[in-house]
Amino acid sequence: MQALFAARGREHTAAFKETYRHRAGIEGVHSQGVRTMELRRSRYIGLRKTHLAHVAVAAAMNLVQLTRLSEGRSTRASPYFSFQAGDEASSLR
Repeated sequence: MQALFAARGREHTAAFKETYRHRAGIEGVHSQGVRTMELRRSRYIGLRKTHLAHVAVAAAMNLVQLTRLSEGRSTRASPYFSFQAGDEASSLR
């Protein structure tokens, strides 16, 4: 029980928040890949083809992010964030 309280206490430190800020961004990108590009399962058998598919998906995700940035839209694509920003049309995409 003491370990749990100690861990929860660390969550309120500036160092933890700085570290978690990076983790939250990475998890958001991973979630986008899972939701939009079906990253949970590979379509291919074999390490070479699977790696090539992952590289292609990563390139596609980068293009999506660049396109959104060039249009002046947020790279955060969650419906909640779109609604909060007043951009209802992007939440339907």
